[in-house]
Amino acid sequence: MGNTTRGVAPDIMTEVEGSSGAAVDGHDFGGTAEVESGPDAAERELVARAVGGDRAAISEVVRLLQDPIYRLALRMVWRPADAEDASQEILLRVVGKLGTWRGEAKLLTWAYRIGVNYLLNLKRRTPQEQQQLSLDEFSEGLKDGLAEQDYRGPESSLLTHEVRLNCSQAMLQCLVRDERIAFVLSEIFELSSAEAAWISGTTAPAYRKRLERAKKRLGNFLTSTCGLANPQAFCRCSRRVEKAVDLGRITPPRPTFAAHPLTPGGRTVDSAARQLARPRAATPPTAGRAAQEVERQMAQLHAAAAILGAHPDYAAPQAKMDAITTILTSGRFPLLD
Repeated sequence: MGNTTRGVAPDIMTEVEGSSGAAVDGHDFGGTAEVESGPDAAERELVARAVGGDRAAISEVVRLLQDPIYRLALRMVWRPADAEDASQEILLRVVGKLGTWRGEAKLLTWAYRIGVNYLLNLKRRTPQEQQQLSLDEFSEGLKDGLAEQDYRGPESSLLTHEVRLNCSQAMLQCLVRDERIAFVLSEIFELSSAEAAWISGTTAPAYRKRLERAKKRLGNFLTSTCGLANPQAFCRCSRRVEKAVDLGRITPPRPTFAAHPLTPGGRTVDSAARQLARPRAATPPTAGRAAQEVERQMAQLHAAAAILGAHPDYAAPQAKMDAITTILTSGRFPLLD
């Protein structure tokens, strides 16, 4: 990597060689990978109305994009307050650039592209990024204060969920940003490699290398540390509750992630947790590799994807989204002039 600070990617444009694509925020933010599917007629019509100044259409664009963009930001910046700020900036950029959308991808995919560019180059750093915390160091920290028995106090189930959700967010921050976004797009959002590479503004081979590094690191971490991934590992969410409360990492009156507002009809905390019991389909062994070794590695990678992906469908804060819509439909938003 060209930048030695853990968690912070170099400007993504320095990594794209021989790429071509649409301009985003002044950059030729392209990639050679192709997007698998484009927008439908209704989406094109909605964007055309929004670009034409139709306030109802602008509001609808924000409504369609706000929760997915917020969830993307939340995975990258960890804290909801920071994700709110990032989402606001991304949505303003997206709507301001609607006139440049040519239907090369679905509207959400195109919006992800703008969001990823913004998030990869965000100057604000998470606490793990500031400490340059590695997954090995994070693992060692989890041993400190681990109780001998499961937590049985008030709201034990809720707080155990909170530890799991907070911990999975924190471990993502131990990856450099380009690896983190690769894992989020492919393993959590389950986008195809072609779409994720296009969103990331890189070539498909470069993207796959980032993703494999992220999967290997997280798989090794979870196998050695997390009892959800490996029954022989030392850490248990229910035994971290008291220490997490003492450190101020979770707040019992209103847990940050376990009590977070949800998209109506979306996954709840409990339904997301049940996802951990559903294994993903494994890939067959490749030539020259022992079947048992392949199965072991696939189990690691599937555990990482399941554990980090088992979050509820968080909703963007409605008050902030309403404020964005008010700005955009006020007639004073300069990028729509």
